[in-house]
Amino acid sequence: MSLNDEKLNIYIKEPNKITLKYHIVFWSIYFLLNPFRWGRYFDDFLYSLETNVLGFPIHMVLCYLNIFFLMPKLLYQRKYLHYIFFLLLSIFIMVLVKFNLTYYLVSTNVWPEGPQIINSFTMDYAIDMMIGELYVVAFVTAIKITIDWIIEHKRLTDLEKVQLETELLFLKTQISPHFFFNTLNNIYSLALEKSNKTPQIILKLSELMRYLLYETKSKRKSLEKEILCIHNYLDLERLRYGDQLEIDMSISGNIKDKKIAPVLLLSFIENAFKHGVNKNIGKVKIVIDFKILDDFLYFCISNPMPAITKYKQNIDIDGGIGLQNVKKRLSLGYKNDDYDLSIENDNNRFKVNLKIKV
Repeated sequence: MSLNDEKLNIYIKEPNKITLKYHIVFWSIYFLLNPFRWGRYFDDFLYSLETNVLGFPIHMVLCYLNIFFLMPKLLYQRKYLHYIFFLLLSIFIMVLVKFNLTYYLVSTNVWPEGPQIINSFTMDYAIDMMIGELYVVAFVTAIKITIDWIIEHKRLTDLEKVQLETELLFLKTQISPHFFFNTLNNIYSLALEKSNKTPQIILKLSELMRYLLYETKSKRKSLEKEILCIHNYLDLERLRYGDQLEIDMSISGNIKDKKIAPVLLLSFIENAFKHGVNKNIGKVKIVIDFKILDDFLYFCISNPMPAITKYKQNIDIDGGIGLQNVKKRLSLGYKNDDYDLSIENDNNRFKVNLKIKV
């Protein structure tokens, strides 16, 4: 299992939760403030403390009943009437329990803040207490919903990041098999011919494999190493095509300390050989130019159009799967202002221009 797979499983199976200590801190603060508030109102802190000791378990039962049972089972299932009915019923039952506990354990005057002395369960008392309990439930529910939203937003953001990294990794791995397939075909052809070039090609391939396997895991890689990788690739192609292939490659500007997405430029090189060399007869010229200006690399590569398409009026210049892959990697790995890609057909030559931040 890869690191990205492990991250993905963590976000799906083990989402962040509100730990027990936060529940304890919340209810502790709430409990400490409430007796002080009502003690000043009644001018009787002992009575306030006693009623809150009885009332707080009721508050907690109602709140947790709502957020962990009624909401998931009814509200989130869009059973709104059932949710309202059972929420009000549970509040009414808890108010009835609170009345009896207060009456028998604290004072027969169960509603000292009311308009009159109450020593029996009345509708006015029930409605007033239910509104009070509903206030507590709503307050806790609002906190829970807000925290859940923050956690879910973070989870989705992290999940999107993991998926982005996974997609970028997948796009990079699409390049390597294609390249290896072509190179192994080259080696096979030369081996059949018992060419003395075979060992040299295998050595170049080994260097490329080392780069692709161990140097492409990071998001950005040294531009110098990327160009060295391209040199090895071009050397392999020169060995294969011999005098049939002419490569005009130039580098200007300071390439040191510059970084670029790994194997990005190699995709353009591969595409040029796939469509410009393999599908043409006779001598073929590939022109490659690297130019560094300030923080940008201006990369240009051109190759002759495939012979079989030269006489078609409508030529597809999108570049097939290879260049579509590169476009996807650019859009995923760079901001819009950090690169500019243009592809054109100019006098039967396929030309790619890339301006990219390095």
